[in-house]
Amino acid sequence: MYKTIVVHVDASARLAARVETAARLAIANDAHLAGVAPTGLSAFMFPLSAMDAGMPPIAFPIEEIRAEAERSLDLFDGYARRAGVDAPERLLVDEEVGAGLCLRARYADLLVIGAPVAGDPRPLGHHDVSGYVLLNCARPVLVVPAAGTVGAIGQRVTVAWNGSVEAVRAVTSALALLQGAAQVDVVIAGKNDRPDLHGEQPGADIALYLARHGVKVEVSVIHGGDDDGEALLSFAAEKGSDLIVMGAFGHSRVREFVLGGATRTALRSSPIPLWMAH
Repeated sequence: MYKTIVVHVDASARLAARVETAARLAIANDAHLAGVAPTGLSAFMFPLSAMDAGMPPIAFPIEEIRAEAERSLDLFDGYARRAGVDAPERLLVDEEVGAGLCLRARYADLLVIGAPVAGDPRPLGHHDVSGYVLLNCARPVLVVPAAGTVGAIGQRVTVAWNGSVEAVRAVTSALALLQGAAQVDVVIAGKNDRPDLHGEQPGADIALYLARHGVKVEVSVIHGGDDDGEALLSFAAEKGSDLIVMGAFGHSRVREFVLGGATRTALRSSPIPLWMAH
């Protein structure tokens, strides 16, 4: 069960969708919901003259930045209460965005963030939060898509399976949610070039594991061609899935970026939420 859920709060246009998704999960699990608003300010950004009297003062609009974060928390509080959460918690954190979210997620069961938005005009420090968080968060991360309407999740789930450590962490962290799903499809994309990970029959071992936990699954093997990520998204669309569970950045981040990668494709293009772990 997920008893503490934290959600990233900022001034973006997708805040309402993100909070409503987190609120539905909190209500379904009788969980505590906290909104975390990192200001982007860290100790390194405060006036250096305080550490070295010989240096000229460097000013940051600290109060304005904190005031914006408080306004975002006001919106969070309103969205959460309208969704049915009685006592949402407000957390303003003076820290860089990704680091602040990862810090607060240590004391939660799930972190909810937004997918990256192309052409985001906000200041440096708000960009590529998803990539940083996925690599550094100690908890599973639910990524809400950058566009479209997000309804209830967890009834029809696609599980992307490749036998990796990251995929194991994603599946096991989502187990309570999978147990309540009406349909779970385990999909293996790409060539079976790692029999040491997949076993003699790809997907059979993870299907048996899930079955022992009361999750009935169907296993499919698809061939993604040059982009396994696009094949995964197409499969989920055909199945009418409302959630994809997958490991994040199975290769090093640099290699994943150079090759394109299923993680990168899913983050940028998925129209449905992603439950991810690294």
